[in-house]
Amino acid sequence: MHVDFRGLPDALPPILAERAPDGLAGLLLDLGVSSMQLDTAQRGFSYRFDAPLDMRMDRSAGESAADLLRRLDHDGLRRLLRELGESRAAGRVARAMLAARDAGGLASTTDLRRAVERAVGREATAELSRVFQALRIAVNDELGALDTLLAALPDLLAPGGVAAVISYHSLEDRRVKQSFRLESRGCVCPPELPVCVCGRVARFELLTPRALKPEADEIARNPRARSARLRAARRRSSC
Repeated sequence: MHVDFRGLPDALPPILAERAPDGLAGLLLDLGVSSMQLDTAQRGFSYRFDAPLDMRMDRSAGESAADLLRRLDHDGLRRLLRELGESRAAGRVARAMLAARDAGGLASTTDLRRAVERAVGREATAELSRVFQALRIAVNDELGALDTLLAALPDLLAPGGVAAVISYHSLEDRRVKQSFRLESRGCVCPPELPVCVCGRVARFELLTPRALKPEADEIARNPRARSARLRAARRRSSC
């Protein structure tokens, strides 16, 4: 099956109809980028390697990071860096990146790294992570794909089925948290109404009121797990 999270709601039902007509007993979603992809230089995901600015998960479709940067103006790039990378220096970094682009020098990950370093100096390491994250999320529309799948989760699960989601940054975790909490709510009528008229029924039972985090020994074995957050919810049998 060659689909992203957005494609799962359409791709899974035919399979479930044959193998699990009542729905999935469990679904684990790992939202992280594969270490193999991060460590493959030519993918352009990391500032540690010199490579073309690609960043597409599926290199057979869509625009690359270089394509995206060619069409963005300053306001659009600043907003992207602030919203998707939570950049603290979005304006300065955007100006430096576009200056490099307009001078013909923003074609590789090295070009991008140098532009960010010119903008923020000593803060470059942390800011580079934010910039590369923002561009990768935008290129692959990762948050839009996640929203589509979260909305479909209750319908994919069998009664009693469990959905578990591992996220690696606050933008993902916040969406998972809000979606699970919304689906675990019943009536949403105004409190002044004497009886429920909305008819809303909670479809999920929260299994993790707070996100679970890795223990110190796991982080020692796998440093990339340090930002992982796990949330889980169970499909209610009554919905």
